Amino acid sequence: MAQHRAQRVLAAAALVLAAVAGLRAAEPKPAPAADRTADPPPGTLLIAAATMQDPRFARSVVLLVKHDGKGAFGIIVNKPVAEQPIAALLAAGDDRQDPPDKIDGSVEVYYGGPVQPQLGFILHSAEYRRPETLAVDSGIAMTASRDILRDIGRHQGPQKYLFALGYAGWGAGQLDGEIARRDWFSAAADPELVFDADRAKLWDQALARRSQEL
Repeated sequence: MAQHRAQRVLAAAALVLAAVAGLRAAEPKPAPAADRTADPPPGTLLIAAATMQDPRFARSVVLLVKHDGKGAFGIIVNKPVAEQPIAALLAAGDDRQDPPDKIDGSVEVYYGGPVQPQLGFILHSAEYRRPETLAVDSGIAMTASRDILRDIGRHQGPQKYLFALGYAGWGAGQLDGEIARRDWFSAAADPELVFDADRAKLWDQALARRSQEL
């Protein structure tokens, strides 16, 4: 059992290191304004129904980052995987702008979804911005850049953040079909739920706050 757990941790660490190298504007490009009409809108939490058939999303809480006529994109926020030192992540990515002694702390890494797990995404509080930052709603943003990870290690990053590997993606009309099957409930994306709530209880807490059955 201990050996199997160690193997899982090493595998997770390898994915993390690969994801740091992929932190380069990995999020999809913004859709034209005319396409931004899909419902539910970005900034919504999608809460998997207890009857969800897809095991990859069982008891998942997904922050919907984008949703338009071309599809949808979100990050699962309640499935932590491992914790890694920031200095080690940057060093593994051959980052030479800062010596290791200037980078502090660790980040908890989350399973963000089954699509492209080699890519990393950082959800964070909206007071932090970079040119590549994508606003999700008034209190939450997303940045896919090594620079934000470096800033976090310098204590110059956002007040709150969540680092995820991979994402949840839907093609045109796919999420709408799952909504029609009632695979998802919705709730407003309160930053407290996204960043502060106990991950083990988040699905229950988000479900209790659902505003409507989609």
